[in-house]
Amino acid sequence: MALVVAQEVPTSSSMAVPHGPAGVGEARHRMRVQLRRGGVAESVIDDAVLILSELLSNACKHGRPLGDALAGDGDVRAAWRVDAGGRLTVEVTDGGGPTRPAPATPSVTAHGGRGLNIITALADDWGVRDDARGEVTVWVIVHADVHDPDAGCRRDDFATRVVAPSVAIPDLDFSDAFDDLD
Repeated sequence: MALVVAQEVPTSSSMAVPHGPAGVGEARHRMRVQLRRGGVAESVIDDAVLILSELLSNACKHGRPLGDALAGDGDVRAAWRVDAGGRLTVEVTDGGGPTRPAPATPSVTAHGGRGLNIITALADDWGVRDDARGEVTVWVIVHADVHDPDAGCRRDDFATRVVAPSVAIPDLDFSDAFDDLD
């Protein structure tokens, strides 16, 4: 007779991630596996993994590592949890930086600057928390209830929630351009 023991799936995790691109893939994989085991919908997991990637990229680009380490030598902290009510929160903590996290308005041809706009479009809420040691934590509520049957369904208005830069298009009058063709 075999004895089966139920194991509790962790509903939270915290890990040190190298300050740089090296650990982002491992953090994404670990989050995906843990949330999947916790019964979180795949669409919510996809959003959470994208949000984690954006937060880690921003922490490594704009923030210092935790503690007294030099850039590239230390770590940042990634954490996620599903609370008793089913709310999924993702946090990334770094050693602070010269600027505060804020959505940008990049040009159409810019190679970056859209991360926090994407997070704003995907998440229920997000914000920034400072502590006395100078550490900065960006937190994101990915979904208020991952156990809701509609959890993770892409919002119909997603495309309109991503803020695009305004582009002025001059008034073009081509009526005279074709006069010589008659």
